[in-house]
Amino acid sequence: MSQTNIYHSFLETPSKKQWKKIGLQRRAGVSVPLFSIYSSNSVGIGEIPDISHLVDWCKSCKMSIIQLLPLNDMGYDFQPYSAQTSFALDPMHLSLTQLQNVSVNDFMPEIESLRKSFPTGRERVDYKIKSAKMALLWKMFNSRIIREPSKFKSFLMKTKFWMRDYALFKVLKEKFNESKWEDWDEPYKMKDPSAMESLEKEYSDNILFQEWIQWQIYEQFRSSKKDAEKNNVYLMGDLPFLVSRDSADVWSNQQYFKLDSFSGAPPDLYFANGQVWGMPPFNWENIAHNQYDYLIEKINYAQNFYDMYRVDHVIGIFRLYTVPVSEPSENAGLKGGYDPADKEKWEEHGKTLLHVILDNTDMLPCGEDLGTVPPCSYKVLKEYAIPGLDVQRWSRDWDKTYDFILPEKYRKNAVAILSNHDMCIFSAWWKYIAGTIEEIVFKRKCESRGIDFELKKNELFDLNLSAHGRLHWKKEITDESVFLWVLGKPEIEAKDFLDMFKSSYDEKKRFWEYVGMPGDPEHEASAQFIEKALKKSSETRSVFCIQLIDDFMSLGNAVRKDPWDIRINFPGINSPNNWTIVCPVSLEEMKKMPINKTIKKIHTSTDRL
Repeated sequence: MSQTNIYHSFLETPSKKQWKKIGLQRRAGVSVPLFSIYSSNSVGIGEIPDISHLVDWCKSCKMSIIQLLPLNDMGYDFQPYSAQTSFALDPMHLSLTQLQNVSVNDFMPEIESLRKSFPTGRERVDYKIKSAKMALLWKMFNSRIIREPSKFKSFLMKTKFWMRDYALFKVLKEKFNESKWEDWDEPYKMKDPSAMESLEKEYSDNILFQEWIQWQIYEQFRSSKKDAEKNNVYLMGDLPFLVSRDSADVWSNQQYFKLDSFSGAPPDLYFANGQVWGMPPFNWENIAHNQYDYLIEKINYAQNFYDMYRVDHVIGIFRLYTVPVSEPSENAGLKGGYDPADKEKWEEHGKTLLHVILDNTDMLPCGEDLGTVPPCSYKVLKEYAIPGLDVQRWSRDWDKTYDFILPEKYRKNAVAILSNHDMCIFSAWWKYIAGTIEEIVFKRKCESRGIDFELKKNELFDLNLSAHGRLHWKKEITDESVFLWVLGKPEIEAKDFLDMFKSSYDEKKRFWEYVGMPGDPEHEASAQFIEKALKKSSETRSVFCIQLIDDFMSLGNAVRKDPWDIRINFPGINSPNNWTIVCPVSLEEMKKMPINKTIKKIHTSTDRL
């Protein structure tokens, strides 16, 4: 099924330079948080050299893209999409045995002790590994054989835009017990020149340590990148559109951010109260005044490690939903607005930023365009041949037939996926969400119409099958007329209720038939069913098809728990389980899994590499 010719139009767009580098092939890939994977050499968490093992696995499964979740330094909050920097990478992913300019053998007893204290293969990451590694790295730094070589000095020259401010920020975070920069003493908070000069003198070794750490990461990552290049595997980074308010970026460039607002998302079908993320919106007028130096430097540094990159919340390039800092937290995102406020400016605003991005890097951008998406986003991404995200479970003929759209109807400029890090994996969707509606949304609609929510909840839904805030329709609610009769409202007064019903009550049956399964839908997803769903996604005309590693793992018998718990992140919820899930098998074991042949067959049969 050769479809390569349908992508030639990409070479007639503003991203033609990037497509010439990547090629117009249909590609398959895997999306992976580095903290989730591990090898026999890892100490407590996935490490940068482990990427080379992952490259080998991808080759055996006929995949040529590895999408890595954000690797920027998170500090000690461990929220990857709200990092302390858009530049520096997190030192907890360093391999202690592959440091340069250090006599590693002298520290092997301590490294082995760490390995025993923080064994890999547990169900969850123990992030105490970061403090433990940093303490040992400090000892190794102080024992280095010779002073830094010339390539270290060259590295500092390449990173002079951000490195010194980042190192100062890290030193100050430690000095003030990790408190937010806005709570520091005034001279440090406002970067008073004399205070900074004194700090540099007093903490010169600590500053050098932070720079040395980033150089070590750079060298290890460059080595893994070369391994990927040798095997014709592309690395896709994840560059969040936003950065934490408590970050080196915001502290050192306060004029580039609007500190009176939080970014977020308006209420939608999945988050009834909207969302407040906490990251500050950009002051694009001030950034533009300096020729977009901040944006250009960020993508230029990332290009050292990646061939492609995913822009989280790419629709923020056009407009960003913001909530005033003064808004009570219980209102979440209910009372916000868009920036720019004038929707007539959104398309021009997005195009300006995209040209800056495309003109200053060879990396191909891909956009996460989910949520409440303005029409101009779809239009411009198509015009620029920038792939967006097409999620299988959400790709339907909404408001009309509600059918799942056929593979040939997917966007060419898209990454086809079953799940991403903010969603439950496919098998959990099938077991708990498909064929249900969100309870909080139904309750809010009932209360706004004077309908007794508790009564209708019991009359319409099977509460034994309902779980995780989702309401499962009773089998007796078979069609629209029965639903309206039980609801007690005529169609003219219940159009929004009716839309919820029509989009969900027979969702399982529609999807079951869509992927070509015989008979009646099963309650839980079998390996055969998951394979059918993966193949259907791979059949789409989307140029890329990248699946979450946990959806691939679901093909085998390695999954060891309720699929609901195999989730990377629950957005809008502070949970100790967020950003901690660990792959059930090591990278060495992954290379030997029987399911690798199944994954390879899916990609071979759908003309992907």
